[in-house]
Amino acid sequence: MSTSPAQPKPIGSNNNVLEVIRLKRADLRKSDRKVAELVLADPKRVVNATIGEAAEWAKVSQPTVIRFCTSIGCQGYQDFKLRLAQSLALGMSATHSVIDGTDSPAKVSEKIFDYTITSLDWVRNHLDPVAVGRAVDTLAKASRIEFFGFGASGIVARDAQQKFPLFGVPCGVETDAHQQIMVVSNLKPEDVVVVISNTAATLAITETARRARESGCQVIGIIGSNGPLVEFCDIVLMVETLENTNIYTPTISRIAALTVIDILSTSVALRRGDAHVEIFTRMKRNLRYLRMSNET
Repeated sequence: MSTSPAQPKPIGSNNNVLEVIRLKRADLRKSDRKVAELVLADPKRVVNATIGEAAEWAKVSQPTVIRFCTSIGCQGYQDFKLRLAQSLALGMSATHSVIDGTDSPAKVSEKIFDYTITSLDWVRNHLDPVAVGRAVDTLAKASRIEFFGFGASGIVARDAQQKFPLFGVPCGVETDAHQQIMVVSNLKPEDVVVVISNTAATLAITETARRARESGCQVIGIIGSNGPLVEFCDIVLMVETLENTNIYTPTISRIAALTVIDILSTSVALRRGDAHVEIFTRMKRNLRYLRMSNET
């Protein structure tokens, strides 16, 4: 008994259709792939094209163009053009920011800025505001906050640990697996743990989160994908980025996570009221004096 092929899953309204095409391109039929390559090569040209023009430029039939649209999750050619226009409104896709070995410094600058801005737009459209609100509520009430991460995520953890003590809450950071277990084993239920991992699959950080839950702590996860770590987080901040494997690509996952830390720290600061503003202003004034006194 024959079975009909599974229908492509419709793409979400916030999804960047250029990234969908990039990810699906290798799995498309040969003729459909011609349409994909046309779109990725010059999306601004295609967004204003009729279906006949797109077919002519890709050297395929009009039914093939329609089949291509369906294969990437769009409901026909007009829906595809609408999605394409939305993607272009966010900025050029990361697909167009892949750095070539012959690029000039000016071109590298242009591509990295395009890639970073577009990726941060993607994160902004996917970050759950309800989860952010819950995380701020939890951090604002914490008696102590501990940040954990490895590698690039460890850099983000250190940045967070630098910001949050300004609010009068003891904060720590650990980027060593043994030290993480030692610290988390001594935490209390009123303490909060923030685990940072782009893959959400690092065994050591997952074990740290598990032990934090056993200690009764609230665990906030700043993560980039739906990995095993999610199971041990009370609040998940999904920081999905347009990361790719090109060797020259900047680590946008770290930039995005640093931005989320700024969102959390600023939101917690706003909860502190006028007393905190006065303390923070005095600290800034003292730092300014230190800089001025060291001038030669």
